[in-house]
Amino acid sequence: MKVLLVNGSSHPQGCTNAALNEIARSLSEEGIKSEIFFIGNRPMTDCIACGKCSTLGKCVFDDCVNEFAEKAAEADGFIFGCPVYYAHPSGRLLTFMDRLFYSAGDKLAFKPAAAISSARRNGQVCTMDVINKYFSINQMPIVSSTYWNHVFGAAAEQVTEDVEGLNTMYNLGKNMAWLLKVIDLGKQNGIEHPDNEHLFTNFVR
Repeated sequence: MKVLLVNGSSHPQGCTNAALNEIARSLSEEGIKSEIFFIGNRPMTDCIACGKCSTLGKCVFDDCVNEFAEKAAEADGFIFGCPVYYAHPSGRLLTFMDRLFYSAGDKLAFKPAAAISSARRNGQVCTMDVINKYFSINQMPIVSSTYWNHVFGAAAEQVTEDVEGLNTMYNLGKNMAWLLKVIDLGKQNGIEHPDNEHLFTNFVR
């Protein structure tokens, strides 16, 4: 089993990465593989609602979104992390997730996921709330920990001093591993995820 850890920061070795490394350590102890996927710090095109992904089977903009979607098809769980920007996720991560969930949501559906955030001081809970909404609309079990999933620090070195924050990351990895093993055991016993019908209603007709 494998979990993809998304680094939505503009800094590949910053605070978010430090938190993800602690999750990766915890997963490794449980025999779960992981990979940190840095989405990069170059300008990224936002979703333009062209609808091409429904016919192409991928986003029309061929960049890290499509690269990640291919990996997501083989992954068993996901952690999406980023720093706090004005009490919300980075625009970079939101663009990435908008396009990913529109074009490849089926590759993530029914797989456990969690949101984590890093901040110098505040705004983490609001950031987590935004990211978690992607999971809840895509039928993905949300993994929790022993506190809200965030770390404090203005630099990666400061995150290492946030003992409770890192402990929360560590326990998040343990809970993710537990849920993945439970799901796998269910599959071995013939329990598959439901095949739900999705009906649409427009309020203005």
